Amino acid sequence: MASRLLFTPIPDFPVPVEKFPKPHQRVPCFTFTLAPPTSYSSKSISSSGRGSPPPPLNAVKEELIQSPSSERTHDSKTSPSSSSKLVLVAGGSGGVGQLVVASLLNRNIKSRLLVRDPEKAISLFGKQDEETLQVIKGDTRNPEDLDPSIFEGVTHVICCTGTTAFPSKRWDGDNTPERVDWEGVRNLVSALPSSLKRIVLVSSIGVTKFSELPWSIMNLFGVLKFKRMGEDFLRNSGLPFTIIRPGRLTDGPYTSYDLNTLLKATAGQRRAVLIGQGDKLVGEASRIVVAEACIQALDMEFTEGKVYEINSVEVIFK
Repeated sequence: MASRLLFTPIPDFPVPVEKFPKPHQRVPCFTFTLAPPTSYSSKSISSSGRGSPPPPLNAVKEELIQSPSSERTHDSKTSPSSSSKLVLVAGGSGGVGQLVVASLLNRNIKSRLLVRDPEKAISLFGKQDEETLQVIKGDTRNPEDLDPSIFEGVTHVICCTGTTAFPSKRWDGDNTPERVDWEGVRNLVSALPSSLKRIVLVSSIGVTKFSELPWSIMNLFGVLKFKRMGEDFLRNSGLPFTIIRPGRLTDGPYTSYDLNTLLKATAGQRRAVLIGQGDKLVGEASRIVVAEACIQALDMEFTEGKVYEINSVEVIFK
């Protein structure tokens, strides 16, 4: 789909990014406010790995043509206010998950963290009032861990569980893509109440092309195939969903055993955000951007039932 990108420099956070998803009438839709949290575990969330805040971002506006039938804009009604929300986060001790949880805390949004190791979560986020953050032990790979009581009162879910694409130490304990990205997502979705207002699932670009080069290399051990299976199960569940497909993840926290982690890869000058649909984007995405997309998608009605790809890109001024 053809698009025209308008780049606007801004001095510092927050960063609005607007998305205009379909043909013939231009309407503003996807508006980001990229505000990486700085008050929780600064060592973990630093993009440089040295505790320093990331450099200023730039706003990117991607203009596409919207059909006359679409009436939803950023002025549409949103989900419940922060005080009435309870967001369950699965995978909250991972790279994107840490940023999601810290940002929810920064917004005073009540959260419930589903993790395999509660002590690790406490070490990351400190001991919080249970009215702010509840930490529950559970493993999405094990259906018996997902007792209905875990989801009592939950209004929204962000699932950012994951593992490495290739065999690594992260695979210890049967933590493979099949168990995490397929079985874990299936188990979680199956356990969610029908009253849920939204589930946001973090997936990956390339999931629709895992048999084609270069994606087939990434999919040697099935990670893209299993992520796609998880997506499809969510789509067919009847639950209101949004799927976020980031490019290769950069910026800390570095929790994986991959090349980006070894090199401590950062977004560098790619401080703008590009949003696409149709699994056409190729590139990298900052974890900061992905986490923010997850949180903001919770409250945007027009994102329900939609899939978005996200990349971090460099702004070139002429």
